[in-house]
Amino acid sequence: MTKFKSSVSLKILSLCLLSFITLNSCNKEKEPAVTSVVAQGYLDEVVGLMKTNSINRKTIDWTVFKAKVDAQAQGAQTIADTYPAIQLGLTLLGDNHSMYYTSTGTVIYGNSTAACTDATIITGTIHEGIGYVKVSTFNGGGIDATKFAQSIQDAIKAADSGSIVGWIVDLRGNLGGNMWPMLAGVGPLLGEGVCGYFLDPDGNASAWSYQKGSALLNQAELTKVESAYTVRKANFKVAVLTDRATASSGEAVAIAFKGRPNTRSFGKATCGLSTANATNRLSDGALLNLTQSTMANRSKQGYGSSIQVDEVVVAEKVIAEATSWLLQ
Repeated sequence: MTKFKSSVSLKILSLCLLSFITLNSCNKEKEPAVTSVVAQGYLDEVVGLMKTNSINRKTIDWTVFKAKVDAQAQGAQTIADTYPAIQLGLTLLGDNHSMYYTSTGTVIYGNSTAACTDATIITGTIHEGIGYVKVSTFNGGGIDATKFAQSIQDAIKAADSGSIVGWIVDLRGNLGGNMWPMLAGVGPLLGEGVCGYFLDPDGNASAWSYQKGSALLNQAELTKVESAYTVRKANFKVAVLTDRATASSGEAVAIAFKGRPNTRSFGKATCGLSTANATNRLSDGALLNLTQSTMANRSKQGYGSSIQVDEVVVAEKVIAEATSWLLQ
């Protein structure tokens, strides 16, 4: 009888020990994985750049921001493992415009509240007394940028006859890219001088201007057309067309015409990315394009969101309405 009790006691003790070991093992498995030094260091680099340069750097609670991003990266071992956390960071910046390019060229965006899409663009017949210039999305640089600007000025020159009484600058569907060849291209219609600004959170202003075929940022020449064209008639009217798919650099061109005499805008309000990005290179060769300033017109009126039109017009009637005003 005693022997039986001892056997039972040993079995119970064994089961208790097994249960303890199992529970202890489960508890260890539930402990959060530790983020590697490499991954955490890289994430600190990214967040540090955001904190220093973001257009919203003065309004973001960076302690909360960092905690959320670090939590998203929990357990990350490689730089690639931090990408979801970087995407969260881009979303938390709240500018809808910043982006990250991995070292292999893949682009990562935050979740945006801006929808830069619109219906099919309807052009129709252009009145013979109206000059028409289309300015499309363009992302190139160097010689390609010069050629793009030249092509716009060539289109202006080709359309400019003695019977032209006004111009349509069509920015519908222009999702942005490189604003400088766009400004250099439409320069003959913009006119000489300052046509806009970048404003940073500290109140510093950098001027955009058009002078003798060149698009300038302050005094730096960024795109130049060698044989700049001058339109035949002075004091001509310009109708600027925009829609919800006019964004970023497309919006910069729309802003450049704000405050120009004899100018009105038609169509729909723009997408709302009227901010400027600057590129920051990371230790692994990746690029962090951060929104760092707001676009402003000639009077330094800042935008940063959708640019409203003077006359809201549906796509089917926008050319007709613009033409009617130009012919008045």
